[in-house]
Amino acid sequence: MNFADSASAMKNLLGSEGDSQRTLYPYVTGTSVVAIKYKDGILIAADMGGSYGSTLRYKTVERLKPVGKHSVIGASGEISDFQEIMRYLDELILYDNMWDDGNSLGPKEVHNYLTRVMYNRRNKFNPLWNSLVLGGVKNGQKYLGTVSMIGVQYEDSHVATGFGNHLARPILRDEWHENLTYEEGVKLLEKCMRVLLYRDRSAVNKLQIAKITEEGFTISQPYSLKTFWDFAAFKNPTVGAEGSW
Repeated sequence: MNFADSASAMKNLLGSEGDSQRTLYPYVTGTSVVAIKYKDGILIAADMGGSYGSTLRYKTVERLKPVGKHSVIGASGEISDFQEIMRYLDELILYDNMWDDGNSLGPKEVHNYLTRVMYNRRNKFNPLWNSLVLGGVKNGQKYLGTVSMIGVQYEDSHVATGFGNHLARPILRDEWHENLTYEEGVKLLEKCMRVLLYRDRSAVNKLQIAKITEEGFTISQPYSLKTFWDFAAFKNPTVGAEGSW
C-alpha cells in the first residue's frame, strides 16, 4: 500500500468515527414533575409544556404515562428521549405479559429497570436526557422513586425533578405528612405547581395529576390553576435592585 492509499484509508476511518453522533443538547424539553405518597396511594403532577429552547413551543405534551397495571411514570427533559423510554417499557411489559403466569411487574421492578437503562446509556456517553419519576402501588405497598439521566436513583415519600427540586421540595418538607387525604394531596401538589408556574419560565398553566391506588390508576384531564399576578414584586421586580436598568 502506497502513501496515498494509506492516507485515503485513514480518512475513511476518521470519517466513520465522525459519523457516530451523540445528543449534545436536548431540543424539546418538559419541566418539573412533582410526586407524593398519600394515605391511599401515589399522586404525580406535571404540566403539559414542551419548550423549544427558551420558547414554549408546545402546550399539549402529556408527560404522565401508565406502565403496566400498577405504575405511572412522569418525565422531565427531552421529549423524544422520553418516547424512546416508553418504547423500552412497552416492550418490557409485553414480554412480561407473554409469560401469562399471573404475575406482573410492580413499580419497584420498573424503577430498577429504568435505573439500569439510564446508567447503561450514561456509560456509553450517550445518555437519555431525562429525569424520571416512577410511582405505583402493588400488594398494598406504595412505592415512589426517581432516577436521573446518569442513573442516580432514590426512593422517598415525595420527589421532584427539575426546578421542582429547588422550589417544590421545601414546601413538601414543611407540609407533607403520611396521612394526607386525596383532596389534601391534590391541594398540596397544586400549591407546588402554582409556585413553579410563577417562578419557572418553562412552566405552563395546564397540568395533569395522576392518581395510583391498589385498585388501579387514573390520569386527570388537563386543567388550569387559579393564579394571582398583582403582587408588588411582580409589577416592578427591579425596585431596590442594585445596578438594575
